[in-house]
Amino acid sequence: RAGREGVGRPRPPPPPAALLSSPADSPWSVEDILTEDDEQDRVPLQKLKLLGESEELRGLLLNPHLRQLLLTIDQAEDKSSLMKKYMQEPLFVEFADCCLRIVEPPEKENILPE
Repeated sequence: RAGREGVGRPRPPPPPAALLSSPADSPWSVEDILTEDDEQDRVPLQKLKLLGESEELRGLLLNPHLRQLLLTIDQAEDKSSLMKKYMQEPLFVEFADCCLRIVEPPEKENILPE
């Protein structure tokens, strides 16, 4: 029948670039979710932009399972407990670790001064 195409089928996840961008008409802002105590955890915009430039991250976002996890978190009421659950998922942990390596590169360890 006409007009019934796609009914009952989930929409495909957005392309990876859409997951990394934040539209100007976003319903919330950073100030809505960060308190003064959280200020030390804020990531500068310049570092966040590095996420969009990462080929490794783009590769991970090609995975439809990861994209579904991210969409589920984004739409969840209780994001905190869902994130704790997803931190048991190796794929999500790989994604989170990749993001952290980009915005907070590991310091060089075990290098002795000459």
